[in-house]
Amino acid sequence: MRLLQNGCNKMGIELNETQIKKFGKFYDLLIYWNKKINLTAITEKEEVEAKHFLDSLTLIKTGYFIKGINVLDVGAGAGFPSVPLAIVLEDINFTLLDSQNKRVKFIEIVITELELKNVAAIHERAENAAYLKEKYDIVTARAVASLGVLCELCLPYLKIEGHFLAQKGENKNEIKSAQNAIKILGGEMIGIIDAELEDHNHKIIDIEKIHKTPDMYPRKAGMPSKNPLK
Repeated sequence: MRLLQNGCNKMGIELNETQIKKFGKFYDLLIYWNKKINLTAITEKEEVEAKHFLDSLTLIKTGYFIKGINVLDVGAGAGFPSVPLAIVLEDINFTLLDSQNKRVKFIEIVITELELKNVAAIHERAENAAYLKEKYDIVTARAVASLGVLCELCLPYLKIEGHFLAQKGENKNEIKSAQNAIKILGGEMIGIIDAELEDHNHKIIDIEKIHKTPDMYPRKAGMPSKNPLK
């Protein structure tokens, strides 16, 4: 985990021995279960450290991850970015939401094996999770859809003054086309933060929720992607 440690040091994150062991165990679980349920195309150890672990941890740069907050990870997949964040930020609560039960089962295995007491996993489509509305200080998503679609799937779950953090490549046309959706859903574009990782161009798009999302959003399952807000 040398690359991970060096990258963390550059970000001002000091990993202890227990955390390093947890990252190692997470990698082993990811590779083992990936052969069974296709969790990731990235499997080489240093690539996983850079493109999954370190990329997830760049969210700490926002300064929003403070003790006691609640974070929702929409479309959590194999557990990125929330599992790496939960390993480092033990006093923050993470809820991982994914529509595929096999991924949720994998995350539950990771939670047990890594003894992550600050992580919960839910099998549910984001469109069907109305019971989670306005419960979270931060909502994250990692390039699972266009920004406009992501806003409809994520902004309803934020508290007022909470932040939606989307990890994506910087596509100025995509960001521009999402502006009206952001406004309709109660958000305001704050800025774009460079992840600053070598050979990796992910950006963090920061959207603050400034007023309540209308009750009709998110629309029923499939609608946000089939008919994105204009």
